Amino acid sequence: MAKKKKIIIPLLLIFAILIAGLFIAYKAYNYAYSPNVTAENETYIYIPTGSNFDNVMEILRSSGKVNDMESFAKVAEYKKYGEKVLPGKYKLENGMSNNELVNMLRSGRQTPVNVTFISVRSLDILAGKVCTNIEADSAEIAKVLKDNATAEKYGFNSRTFCSMFIPNTYEFWWNTSADEFVQRMADEYKKFWNDDRKAKANALGLSQSQVSTLASIVESETQKNDEKARIAGVYINRLKKDWLLQADPTVVFAAGDFSIKRILNKHLEINSPYNTYKYKGLPPGPICIPSTKSIDAVLNYEHHNYMFFCAKEDFSGYHNFATTNAQHEANARRYHDALRKAGIR
Repeated sequence: MAKKKKIIIPLLLIFAILIAGLFIAYKAYNYAYSPNVTAENETYIYIPTGSNFDNVMEILRSSGKVNDMESFAKVAEYKKYGEKVLPGKYKLENGMSNNELVNMLRSGRQTPVNVTFISVRSLDILAGKVCTNIEADSAEIAKVLKDNATAEKYGFNSRTFCSMFIPNTYEFWWNTSADEFVQRMADEYKKFWNDDRKAKANALGLSQSQVSTLASIVESETQKNDEKARIAGVYINRLKKDWLLQADPTVVFAAGDFSIKRILNKHLEINSPYNTYKYKGLPPGPICIPSTKSIDAVLNYEHHNYMFFCAKEDFSGYHNFATTNAQHEANARRYHDALRKAGIR
């Protein structure tokens, strides 16, 4: 009997150890592989640059989507996630396990963001648009954009720099810095200005920045894409004849008051290189960041004999075109008569 007891006790001990081991293994398995994220709606977390593991824990806790923070912490510790926290925008999927969540964060498998800008008046406004989608804030972006050294680095000056930014929708990582954003825009600029566009600019006798400058005037004159090439043709005809461009949007830019609706004689007297009623040729730089439609309208301008244009009297947003000043004045009278009848001064 004593011998049996001696055998049974070790066996029971071994059995107990096995049960305990299985329990620990089962618990560890559940910690790692059981669903621990409840995110029925699309949910993202943003981990800022320079964050540590404690910061990530607080971000996840604040999201309210991780059911058991303690088990997440144990799995993260086991997988040594805290040794290298990668910033970015991460999507929390409903039913994610701790293992899946840690693997995503540890590998930096973030979700890209889209940055879109179509036509922008200034670099300050561009900074405000871009900062809503990347980590860098508007002040950081604006500081880089308005730094003369940045413009010179990419072959521009403070007046032409905005021509480097080609409106489109671009995919970025959320943790993009201001400098990285500008570098990406420089790369996109080079892609946009392919051999075909460069050849067309050369045929016009214009640099790429000058094309953007003329495009910015066209952009400011009309929102009708099907009319832009015709308006571009008017300005090119004026440049060829060495006429003043007399573009109202350049006067508004020179005045620095974008609330101006009608150009008055006092505005025409503003002494600025952007005032095309005073100075011949193109202004020293774009008056806005023009859309690609406007840039291509300049490069593929309509060949015609028109030298003038003014808004149509039907307020459609389109324009009447004229070859002579007499025709232009008749068009202008019709438009101003329509303004008076509509009670618009």
